[in-house]
Amino acid sequence: MRILWRPFGFSRRLLTVKRCRVPESESLIPTAGSLLIQKPSRAPGIFLLDQRKRFSTMPEIETNQRDPELFSPPSDVRGMTKLDRTAFRKTVTIPVLKVRKEIVNKLMQSLKRAALKRPGIKRVIEDPEDEGSRLIMLDPYKMFTDDSFEKGELSTLKQLNVSPQISRYNMELTYENFKSEEILRAVLPEGQDVTSGFSRVGHIAHLNLRDHQLPFKHLIGQVMIDKNPGITSAVNKINNIDNTYRNFQMEVLAGEENMMTKVRENNYTYEFDFSKVYWNPRLSTEHSRITQLLKPGDVLFDVFAGVGPFAIPVAKKNCTVFANDLNPESYKWLLHNCKLNKVDQKVKIFNLDGEDFLQGPVREELMQQLGPLSKERKHSVHIVMNLPAKAIEFLSAFKSLLDGQPCSSELLPIVHCYSFSKDANPAKDVQERAGTVLGISLEACSSVHLVRNVAPNKEMLCITFRIPAAILYKNQTLNLGFLGLLQRITKIHLLNARGQIKTFKKKKHKLFQSLNWKYFLHLLTRPLCSEI
Repeated sequence: MRILWRPFGFSRRLLTVKRCRVPESESLIPTAGSLLIQKPSRAPGIFLLDQRKRFSTMPEIETNQRDPELFSPPSDVRGMTKLDRTAFRKTVTIPVLKVRKEIVNKLMQSLKRAALKRPGIKRVIEDPEDEGSRLIMLDPYKMFTDDSFEKGELSTLKQLNVSPQISRYNMELTYENFKSEEILRAVLPEGQDVTSGFSRVGHIAHLNLRDHQLPFKHLIGQVMIDKNPGITSAVNKINNIDNTYRNFQMEVLAGEENMMTKVRENNYTYEFDFSKVYWNPRLSTEHSRITQLLKPGDVLFDVFAGVGPFAIPVAKKNCTVFANDLNPESYKWLLHNCKLNKVDQKVKIFNLDGEDFLQGPVREELMQQLGPLSKERKHSVHIVMNLPAKAIEFLSAFKSLLDGQPCSSELLPIVHCYSFSKDANPAKDVQERAGTVLGISLEACSSVHLVRNVAPNKEMLCITFRIPAAILYKNQTLNLGFLGLLQRITKIHLLNARGQIKTFKKKKHKLFQSLNWKYFLHLLTRPLCSEI
């Protein structure tokens, strides 16, 4: 017997490895029926520990005799709801190559293709019958006979004076030697989806189980803890995210109930109580994307800041940040994380409703940023609204938000607004819904970025656009809705096939007879919002 070490996050338990002499007529992988009718002395899974059996030349195996379930758990674990680790014991037969121990390192380079790559199984073990030799574990799906070696491999074996004769070995697998996906596929009802992935939040594995998986929820939670180093708690979301504070109720499936956690994202550290705040590790790339859009000196208003995944990285770029969240717990941990990442002097933090934040601190700051001295300003202003379920509704807060003369279009704030969509054309859907709230069309002057697929037929997107001056400022010359209507009515009359303005015959529309035509044509042919 020798030890096989299981790296890559699996438990370093012992794998009992045994070998025996078998007639050449036997196949490499016995059928289940043959194991039942064989005598104990012949059954591959039954050996006495003090027996010293020699291994035999590998018999030739036909392709159709391969066992696709060789490294799958025993079939009798199907339907298990309470984890019994001892039920996962299984004996498998694999090919091995005997070599002198001093040439193992040289040989392994040439046998990368043929060597067993099963995670958790050591590819080279000691030969219990010969201290000067080692046994190289080979892939049973590639190596069947001596002829299974490729030409280059045979050449190396010949140079090192190694016989290509393949022997077979019987090895006992236990629970520790199966991957989580293999365990769950063996346990859950056949043909149903298997949960092998989860969101990791520090020491917490956050699962979102489906209905058919709920009877196995505690087993699934324990498997996730067992198979993932550092995971000590597994939880399942039991309701949708609350739109007020963006948190959700959760059930602890296995492990400790401690929800105080620490995470590392994009080289920044965040600490919080996962049961009381919103955190999604799958948004790491999006946090980085928005951060890269800002340059040193820019200004960021983070309307729904959470615990700071946008605010803190942006502040580290020497930007001025105004961060807000309605959730008192998020506000508390936002303060904490700003200090933890040493940006507390660059971030002004608020605990307000999103609309109150926009019409209060944001309005006051924009009045200064876009005031008479704004022509001298070279930095950009960005507004992030990451509340996908409702953020578009908050766009109405920008209507007539500012007083005074409009600033130049290139200085207007850039909005990054997140939303979900189940529409067949999600980008167009988000543009239309945002445009409806603002009262203009955003189709020609906005971009939509696909953030991630949330669920089947449900996408999370980010629409980015400059807030039009006609929206942002009060007392504009023409009502925006009225102007939009005029644009649609007169479009075919004003433009010819080349996009040039035609001579407009105002007598065709009594509606236009009292207008200042020179100013009207200026308004009519300019875009209501500018491209970014």
